[in-house]
Amino acid sequence: MMEHNTLDRWFSCRPGQTGGTGRIALAEVPMLPYPTFAADMRVLLSEKDGTPREGNRCVAYFAVRDAAGGDLIFYALVACDATGEVLAAGHVLDYYQEGFPESLAKDIPAMHVYEREIAELHGVHFTGAPWDKPLRYPYNRHHRDDSIDTYPFYSIDSRELHEVHVGPVHAGIIEPGAFRFLCDGERIVHLEIALGYQHRGVESLVAGTRNRLRQILLGESIAGDTAIGHATAMAGILESGAAFGWQGSELVRCERAVALEMERLAVHIGDTAALCMDIAYQTGHVACEALRTLVINAMQGWCGNRFGKGLVRPFGANHRLTLERAKQIETTLTEVIGRYRTVGRDLLSTPSVLARLEGICPVTRRQALRVGAVGPAARMAGIRRDTRLAYNFYPLAEFEPVVVDAEADGGNGDLLSRLKIRLREAEVSCAMVMAGCKELAGRWFEEYPAPDYGRPLARESLVFSLVEGWRGEICHVALTDAEGEVSAYKVYDPSLHNWMMLALSVRGAQISDFPVSNKSFNLSYCGHDL
Repeated sequence: MMEHNTLDRWFSCRPGQTGGTGRIALAEVPMLPYPTFAADMRVLLSEKDGTPREGNRCVAYFAVRDAAGGDLIFYALVACDATGEVLAAGHVLDYYQEGFPESLAKDIPAMHVYEREIAELHGVHFTGAPWDKPLRYPYNRHHRDDSIDTYPFYSIDSRELHEVHVGPVHAGIIEPGAFRFLCDGERIVHLEIALGYQHRGVESLVAGTRNRLRQILLGESIAGDTAIGHATAMAGILESGAAFGWQGSELVRCERAVALEMERLAVHIGDTAALCMDIAYQTGHVACEALRTLVINAMQGWCGNRFGKGLVRPFGANHRLTLERAKQIETTLTEVIGRYRTVGRDLLSTPSVLARLEGICPVTRRQALRVGAVGPAARMAGIRRDTRLAYNFYPLAEFEPVVVDAEADGGNGDLLSRLKIRLREAEVSCAMVMAGCKELAGRWFEEYPAPDYGRPLARESLVFSLVEGWRGEICHVALTDAEGEVSAYKVYDPSLHNWMMLALSVRGAQISDFPVSNKSFNLSYCGHDL
């Protein structure tokens, strides 16, 4: 149990009817002395023995300069799945203060990505931080002399070990990222992943425009394979942050749920194809690629884009899911899931496939908790973590997250567990799409809201939006100024938390196992390099 006074000190927000969104007046966010803030974070995020809490996690922690450009104001959001709350608090770093605050990452490893970003952007190097090396190398970094070309890779002085460097330029159309392996022969001792080659400045672009259409277009372009997930998070910001409020539309909410699950289904099938390709199981690869095409073509028939761009808009949508289109999607997905089940049965009953996946590149439940893993990367290690369940995102159907449990299911966070999670989540997603299509087909006669790009945002507020994308939890946060315009915007893609899972998975593995493990997570470069 969390200490009662900790909850009393923090502002508690229960996400509204539109799912995992909320708005808090900046004046209501308690600014705590840093020692108190740090102690509360330890209570909220760790058990008494230091084990990370499964149901609580920090979803945002960032800093902004005050209006005078002096003090740094820090904001933190902690999601508590058991109670359905999002807790908010912060602290202030006096510009003239000597020394930096004590690091939380040394006790709560999942905080390392937040502290590294704060150090990179503002020059705040938390005392005792394990290693606050740069995270993204953004264009607006504090230390402009730092460069991705001089990234401080971890090194070991040894005559027995050798280094293998892959990237940042890769074959095909893969985005840039550098992987450096320390190896003992063919065995990987350590992998370090360096990201920060793109410098797109998405957050600054969102905060730098008052055009709501431009903002939602930026949102759906954050990560191309998660256009619906990020656009839904952005729409949640614009809707929940609206000055005059918005109670939401059940039709819009249901359509977004259908779109999110179609995106999840398409990617899980595509990732199954990629896994099959990397283990030389060509039949599964060809079959799954064909099935993925059917799903994304169905999305194109709905909104004109195979990846769902142009579909999600604030307060409404441009492309209503008509009765005819809903029936076509049902027919397509009935065929897809039937054929995908056959592929799944073949995969799980083929000895050569099982030999290549079972026990290979495992990540333990404790490791996943410590690095703050989200989405399938957490659930394949037995962690019951899913924003859809915690914040009642889908009120139209019963929903229970799929978890691969080590004891009951024989899973141990290995490649096989990561395959199983995709096979099972695809089943759930298909069922959710079917339920949503039936619901929408029965309500075709109801008035449908059109997009609205003119609504002002509430003044001096903190607005957040949580969405379960196919990779895991997406978090967007906006701060508004005295005029109700976005003064700061933060984006947290699930890959930010899950890249460390890939690095952990290959420790002790053969270097030839890396491509398969990499495909099994399928993490985003651009979702990280904002």
